[in-house]
Amino acid sequence: MGCLTTHVLDTANGCPAANIRVELYNLDNGRLLIKESLTNADGRLDEALLENDLFIKGRYELVFHAADYFVASGLLLPDPPFVEDVVLRFGIADSSQHYHVPLLVSPWSYSTYRGS
Repeated sequence: MGCLTTHVLDTANGCPAANIRVELYNLDNGRLLIKESLTNADGRLDEALLENDLFIKGRYELVFHAADYFVASGLLLPDPPFVEDVVLRFGIADSSQHYHVPLLVSPWSYSTYRGS
């Protein structure tokens, strides 16, 4: 059985992004919040976002609360921030595989990819 994981790297400071709030939604029948977590000191979650019987084929959305993280780290952001919440929509086509969705983020940009 596969699983869904993530991690967040702060590319502005060259370090893992600790204490970023991450929300996971299922989009197949509306927008249903499945899980909410905080990244640890390594920028990772302490457990998979989805696994076992909950890890099923479908459309999902991850929301990373990036501006809150940068403000908490002492950075003065413009109002409104250029990058506030990073919203990533993606699909899980094969629930036997591991889907890893990393986020590289700064106050001015972000990128993602399907990792391993």
